[in-house]
Amino acid sequence: MKTLVVTLLLTTAALPVMAEDWTEDYRILRIGVTSSENEADRMARWEPWRAYLAETFGVEVEIYTAGSYDGIVQALAAGQIEFASLGSSAYAAAWTETEGGVRPILASQEEDGSTGYYSIIAVRCDAGYDSLDDLEGKVLAFADPDSTSGYAVPSYNLAQQGYDPSTFFSATTFSGSHEAAVQGVVNRQFDAAATNINNEVNGVPQRMVSKGMIEEGEICWIWESPEITNGPVTVRTDLPEDLIEDIKQAYLRAPEDAPEAFRSISGGDVATAKGFVEVDHDRYQWIVDMREWLKSQRRS
Repeated sequence: MKTLVVTLLLTTAALPVMAEDWTEDYRILRIGVTSSENEADRMARWEPWRAYLAETFGVEVEIYTAGSYDGIVQALAAGQIEFASLGSSAYAAAWTETEGGVRPILASQEEDGSTGYYSIIAVRCDAGYDSLDDLEGKVLAFADPDSTSGYAVPSYNLAQQGYDPSTFFSATTFSGSHEAAVQGVVNRQFDAAATNINNEVNGVPQRMVSKGMIEEGEICWIWESPEITNGPVTVRTDLPEDLIEDIKQAYLRAPEDAPEAFRSISGGDVATAKGFVEVDHDRYQWIVDMREWLKSQRRS
């Protein structure tokens, strides 16, 4: 009997330790989405992607949205969502808020190989504004306090170029979203608005034209920022590594495995992205530094 017990113990000890499948603990995955669009368009655009991830992982996937960028940041910090599609500034805010409790894994790449986009100052094409100098004493609309291209980058770069938004414009305001800011310019509610483009054919104004929200030729831009690294797919660092790797692989395979879903989240009819590239925090440290500069300006 002793020999049998010892043999069983040795046999059991020799068996490999099997890693527990992450799907046993995460039956629902929640992805946070920030967007320049209204709520209805945002949910419609992301539904094919939600379905793709649900089928790929074999678990339920939910799209989590909030009324502002900060809502997604707080949801990550509170563990209410597992990963998120963030702009660069929102990622920096999440990284700071969680004290490094999130990390970027992927950023989108355009067909021309670029991995960035640009903040622009948009105006009505018929307003007669040809440069920033023409906007002195006018009203500028920012998108959201946590928007990279809709607030942080233009505020930072305009100030560096001698156009301090707090004194150069007669007033600045937050519209709540990129589309609302651009629409406000079209409706002459604002003289100018901060938003973004990827290139000459893809960006917030171009997508609004394709959706019939504004007319072709109504919006032009008179200022463009340096390139901003595309906002990252961001995951919580306390997630299992195999879950993070599966998320990464699903995104990387999407252009071939789910081209329509990938096209939908990449801009629809004006999409120019071809896939994703791996990124790390170092790509976004300057955004963290910029946000600290902005905070110091507010305090002063």
